[in-house]
Amino acid sequence: MTPGARLSAAIEVLADIAERRRPVADALKDWGLAHRFAGSGDRATIATLVYDALRRRASAAWIMGEDSPRAVLIGSLRLQRGLAARTVAELFTGERFAPAPLSDTERARLETGTLTEAPVHVAGDVPEWVVPSLEAALGDDLLPELRALARRAPLDIRVNTLKATRDGTREALAHLSPEPTPLAPDGLRVPLGEDGRGPALHVEPEFLGGWFEIQDEGSQLAARLSGARPGMTVIDLCAGGGGKTLALAALMNNQGRLIATDGDPRRLAPIHERLRRAGAAAEVRTPRGKGRPDVLTDLDGTADLVLVDAPCTGAGTWRRNPDAKWRLRPGSLATRVAEQESVLDRAARLVRPGGRLVYVTCSLLPEENDAAVAGLAGRRDDLTPRPVDLPPEVAPKVRRTAHGIQMSPERTGTDGFYVALLERGYDRS
Repeated sequence: MTPGARLSAAIEVLADIAERRRPVADALKDWGLAHRFAGSGDRATIATLVYDALRRRASAAWIMGEDSPRAVLIGSLRLQRGLAARTVAELFTGERFAPAPLSDTERARLETGTLTEAPVHVAGDVPEWVVPSLEAALGDDLLPELRALARRAPLDIRVNTLKATRDGTREALAHLSPEPTPLAPDGLRVPLGEDGRGPALHVEPEFLGGWFEIQDEGSQLAARLSGARPGMTVIDLCAGGGGKTLALAALMNNQGRLIATDGDPRRLAPIHERLRRAGAAAEVRTPRGKGRPDVLTDLDGTADLVLVDAPCTGAGTWRRNPDAKWRLRPGSLATRVAEQESVLDRAARLVRPGGRLVYVTCSLLPEENDAAVAGLAGRRDDLTPRPVDLPPEVAPKVRRTAHGIQMSPERTGTDGFYVALLERGYDRS
């Protein structure tokens, strides 16, 4: 496909997303199935164009004076890729399936449009209704953080210390030029290509051999800050596909007892193969049958550590999932808050006296973070929030909140992870 034809395809996908309010991955998949002539390189480039346009949807529409898929794509070429109006015009020729030529108005907007007078939600490319919550979390750093949240995310991997070392893995992957992550001691950062996409890590022999997993540095730090150690009884209550379960197993050096479960058994499906590949020891408990009965009742009051990687809006991962921010509604946030309350109450019953509960979200919204912790502490007088113990290289980077710590793209270069610790007291009666 020609560069112009790829732009036309991206506009088509953006129109599908806007009209049907569907996830970008579904729209891209359907486009690919309907246009089988497109090669893998074409599909990758189209996907990057679409994701970049969604990252800058509001600001691109502002400088172009309209929010059509075409206008958003044009604006994003300038804002996200830094292309001049003349360069954009050379792609919009109307020839060989390229989009129609730029109008005089479009060219003028590209040349003179500015975000100087744009409101925060436009300049920061987020829904207007979430700005008060984000401002409460980010304060004076609101706009720099939102702009960082609109950039492309890095590609991080966590070296599996059950099988390999960071230096050894870095040497084995030297052809990809990885560098150590700034904060996570077991992480490597793999450079992205000019199109913003990373290499196919899943085909590397070291990945197939279980040497590493793809995991954002913030997620790696969240697992490490849990304080999991060899010999503990640890429960990963919302394990999903197992990313943090694998990190916990490595921190415990496969010594102790690690139990992984999730309220949605479908999310657990990948965990078995991932555990096998990593050589990680964990007991997976999958809810089965009508009503999904509780599979942890025998563990109540026994866990040294319960990790709750809670279901959330994912507002801290909008670099990777930019379509999600435009689909988020107040009702969705309310639903997540209710789910968090339920899972925290369940987690609290699992913690032994003297044990601790670590609450993690990939969100920047205080309603899902400090408010959830305060709510649990208010319902359970035997659980007390405690300061999260931070390594010296991490402490200056994160934000201390009322009950936990907040990582963010601008401050830590990671996704927006929140971590809080609650300790269960002993019964003094």
